[in-house]
Amino acid sequence: MKALICAGVLALATVVIAEETKLGAGVTLKDATAIASLVENPADYVGKTVRVDGVATAVCEMMGCWMAVAPESDPTGTTVRLKVEDDGAIRFPMTAKGKKVSAEGVFEEIAAGDEHSSEAAGEHGKHDASASKKYQIKATGAIIR
Repeated sequence: MKALICAGVLALATVVIAEETKLGAGVTLKDATAIASLVENPADYVGKTVRVDGVATAVCEMMGCWMAVAPESDPTGTTVRLKVEDDGAIRFPMTAKGKKVSAEGVFEEIAAGDEHSSEAAGEHGKHDASASKKYQIKATGAIIR
């Protein structure tokens, strides 16, 4: 009987672990920054490595190069955009939409000549009219649950 219970617990643990997807470097920071804080006071965070936790609300449909994340407590609320490099080191999957996300990277202001990030901001704006066209998180890793 004990062996059967142990096997059941092990099988359940395997399913839970299998449902978590690590992208890039994953997440190393213990504390998350509130998405509202990033949106309301972006200058306070520029150049800093931040972690956000929330729900994926939109993903780049062409290349998976960006993903929008809203607070878990308000999935239809204000979002922050995670953007990755063009080289494809990380690709956000379309299946992430609606799932819980923890991600980290450097919060940055989009440079005037950064066409790729500006294009991503425009696409993100189609999903969230209040989305920032000036700021994003240059993602180094994420965990999708």
